[in-house]
Amino acid sequence: MKLITAIIKPFKLEEVRESLDKIGITGMTITEVKGFGRQKGHTELYRGAEYVIDFLPKIKVEIAVSLDQLENVVTAISKSASTGKIGDGKIFITSLDQVIRIRTGETDESAI
Repeated sequence: MKLITAIIKPFKLEEVRESLDKIGITGMTITEVKGFGRQKGHTELYRGAEYVIDFLPKIKVEIAVSLDQLENVVTAISKSASTGKIGDGKIFITSLDQVIRIRTGETDESAI
């Protein structure tokens, strides 16, 4: 089992959700986060004063998947979140040792 964590642009969330739904992924956790990478934020003008915004709004999507779903999920996220411009985000894949569904006590892949 793997945990996929994707950091994407906020306006791409619905497109990513729809593409995941098409391949049968219905469960995910979404968190509004802020951060920056190579783009290093940007400057804005407010009431005549220029100031730097270091941390940009992003969306963190977390999905637990079985190994046979991994490649399809990564492909779906990559295609639907891409704009071809800087700041599209990243996908992190980590191993899950165990998953437990609290309500039923199911474990591992049956809990996903």
